Amino acid sequence: MKNIQDNFTYVIDHPFIIDDLSHLRDEKTEIASFRRHSDQICQLLFTEAIRGMEMIDHPVITPVGVEAKTERLKDEVIVIPILRAGLAMLFGALQLLPKSKVGVVGLQRDEKTAVASEYYWKLPKISENSVVIVTDPMLATGGSLLHLLNKIMPLNPKEIRIVCVMAAPEGIAAIRAEYPEVKIFTAAIDEKLNEKKYIVPGLGDYGDRYFGTV
Repeated sequence: MKNIQDNFTYVIDHPFIIDDLSHLRDEKTEIASFRRHSDQICQLLFTEAIRGMEMIDHPVITPVGVEAKTERLKDEVIVIPILRAGLAMLFGALQLLPKSKVGVVGLQRDEKTAVASEYYWKLPKISENSVVIVTDPMLATGGSLLHLLNKIMPLNPKEIRIVCVMAAPEGIAAIRAEYPEVKIFTAAIDEKLNEKKYIVPGLGDYGDRYFGTV
């Protein structure tokens, strides 16, 4: 895991992630293979994204009748996928954090202005003990994430972390300008956004490729 640009942006360079990303970028990758590599890369990203979370002592009795000193996650985790593509990352998250609460946020990007508009919002209660993990595979302009952050920050969660498959420098800069302390975990930071605000070289529309609506 590497710190890139600042102390709160992490590029995960695990060999499996690098391999998965190659398949996701390939226009020839068919839906079944895309889903398999997507599910794996998202689970690996979440493995890194929960590093540093607070633990609590939890002694247990082993099958040989001896007490072992162990630890378990202390923090309450709330996973919030941004519809629609963020749902593709939820499955990997729940494999690692099956007791997590899940909120769902629907944001539609205007293809001409790239501005996000909200059409659905349903979250569990967020408190000062909540670590919120937001999933959105493509951090492009950062507009959708900023919309969400602007509404969640006043609830005073313990921490907010963003997990994405890839990011554009423009999107990272937009998040940093408003919320420099929010951690971002990604598999790649690509070159730029094109005139249509898509990540280049990117991998196309993540939701279309995962859900088969190309």
